[in-house]
Amino acid sequence: MDALTPDMILVLVVLAGTIALFVTEVVRIDVAAILVMVVVGLTGLVPAADIFGGFSSNAVISIIAVMILGAGLDRVGVMRDVAAFLLRVGGETERRVLVSISATVGAMSAFIQNIGAAALFLPVVERVGERTGMAVSRLLMPMGFAAILGGTLTLVASGPLILLNDLLASSADNIGEEIEPFGLFAPTPIGVALLVAGIALFAVAGRWLLPNVAADREHAAALPDVAATYGLDRAMRPVWVPEDSPITRHDVERLEAETPGVLIAAVSGPDGVQVAPPREERLHGASVVGIVGDEDRVAAFLDEHGLQEASEDPFANLRDDDRAGMAEVVVRPNSPAVGQRVRDLRLRKRFGVTLLAVHHRGEVRTADLREQRLAAGDVLVVFAPWERLAAVADDQSFVVLTDHPPEPPRTSKRWWALGAFVLALTLVIFTDLQLSLALMTGAVALLISQVLTPDEAYRAVSWKTVFLLAALIPLGQAVEDTGTAAWIAEGVIGATGDLPTWGIQLTIAVLATVFTLVVSNVGATVLLVPLAANVAVGVGADPGQFGLIVAIAASNAFLLPTHQVNALLMGPGGYRVADYLRAGLAMSALFLVVLVPAVNIFT
Repeated sequence: MDALTPDMILVLVVLAGTIALFVTEVVRIDVAAILVMVVVGLTGLVPAADIFGGFSSNAVISIIAVMILGAGLDRVGVMRDVAAFLLRVGGETERRVLVSISATVGAMSAFIQNIGAAALFLPVVERVGERTGMAVSRLLMPMGFAAILGGTLTLVASGPLILLNDLLASSADNIGEEIEPFGLFAPTPIGVALLVAGIALFAVAGRWLLPNVAADREHAAALPDVAATYGLDRAMRPVWVPEDSPITRHDVERLEAETPGVLIAAVSGPDGVQVAPPREERLHGASVVGIVGDEDRVAAFLDEHGLQEASEDPFANLRDDDRAGMAEVVVRPNSPAVGQRVRDLRLRKRFGVTLLAVHHRGEVRTADLREQRLAAGDVLVVFAPWERLAAVADDQSFVVLTDHPPEPPRTSKRWWALGAFVLALTLVIFTDLQLSLALMTGAVALLISQVLTPDEAYRAVSWKTVFLLAALIPLGQAVEDTGTAAWIAEGVIGATGDLPTWGIQLTIAVLATVFTLVVSNVGATVLLVPLAANVAVGVGADPGQFGLIVAIAASNAFLLPTHQVNALLMGPGGYRVADYLRAGLAMSALFLVVLVPAVNIFT
């Protein structure tokens, strides 16, 4: 075994410092990665011309493109529909939702890059969390780990497995052995065992392994919880109005005046859904009315008029946070609205919004709102489709406080978004185009078809993730170029020659795991497959089997957020390095326990 060179010693010091920065989190992890990149450049471990090459790497450009593709699908409502489907299939308990999402993402990762599957399902998981109240941090990590595990299902699911046959063919020439190439689905039984074990781990022990933290929503700011702030967390109840109902003889104002605290927020009739019907509007028979109010008062209203809740709900879109919701509107000082009664403002007729409450001098008022005189600084709590708030904001009397989506999902662009995604996926699977180019082709198609504006595309990218990954690439290059990786690998493998075959296999799997964390999965595979094949020949084992262990173990990247998927989810999940160490240690150990027996059983 060769002696350590000065460059190798320097690389080991930088590597130890990097791990220390990640674990202690003295500075934010992306800042730590940039610091390491600068140190690698200043010490000359990587040529200055290459130090920033990570920003143009295939992996980083691929991540940017996939984030844009995912944002496009989300913008047209596809991800919302996928989330609704998963909730129907998996129910609304955390365990069932976790299993259904993880299984879906894992299966998808069998045919597209795991970072792509994770990025596409990131908005799905966020929407599931919003709809169910589950902590996103308890769903994103299992989803991300399942995406990584899904990379072991087929020979095209990850970079290491794609390279495996070529590396084995090269090793066969060097060692004088014939190694049979693996077929597309050769690793599938092993991958299925790993994926099932990983999902089962979180389904059984997730309550102890997963954090319950607030997410970093900088890429998609959450709407303020206006309803909870003002004690107005009430659902709109669809009520069927029969043809002969006596309430059809009354207008909206009279009905609301007779039952204080009950508001008619929407009406669905032959002409479609009308939000915030004007006070003089008469209700029609054979229609559905959307009623908002205190539960007891609404029940009394239904009993008094002999009404029942409708069997179908035409107002489902109004409960979609992308389309409508509650908002706070402040009365400007010295504006025309000061001193006026609410009824004189004609909010429904002018703006199409329903007033639910007025916050006046520290008191929240919900009864007799039409007679309320407004003062400067009063807060009007309104319910409205988001696009109608623009008219309120343009009025000189009001200031809209609530952040809200600028417009509803662009459903008219749905087929353009799906077409761009299918185009990218087709190029990835059926052509020899570089992954980044294939995915960026789909992203450009989104921009040309105006599914996303350029500004929306830029906002869709998690630049923290981009800098984290790009800044770590030079360190991996230094570990390989200085011979440090080969020196470590030769030493470890050489020290295990007296172990039984399964012990040697486990050692190789552990070594591949460590190298994946500090170099890259592809770098670890390129380095270790030839070494593993030589060791296999030396102990009379199958070199192809040993090479397969390396390629699959290169996906055992759960301990640190250095893997692309882990880095992607760290911000949205609000995770710390300690969270990955806790859950990743359990997953990594389980991975190794399942991998070695599965390889010996199925190959």
